[in-house]
Amino acid sequence: MAEIKIEIKLFVTLTAFAPKNADNFPVQEGTTVEMLIRDLNIPADTVKLIFVNGRKQDTTYVLTSGDRLGLFPPVGGG
Repeated sequence: MAEIKIEIKLFVTLTAFAPKNADNFPVQEGTTVEMLIRDLNIPADTVKLIFVNGRKQDTTYVLTSGDRLGLFPPVGGG
């Protein structure tokens, strides 16, 4: 499988898991959001919202070259 590049944005408490090269991050073709979350050692239950290219997605989404992935933790209100 070929390597592709994506952009990763992690928000709030998830920023601690951001890789150094998040703006041009290499992944293998066929990688799902779920696989990437696992590879970045992000506890699955800490990801509440997933956006790819500005659209809400789920963990089964297969990433493609140039995708912009945004991961958000549960958001508390007050």
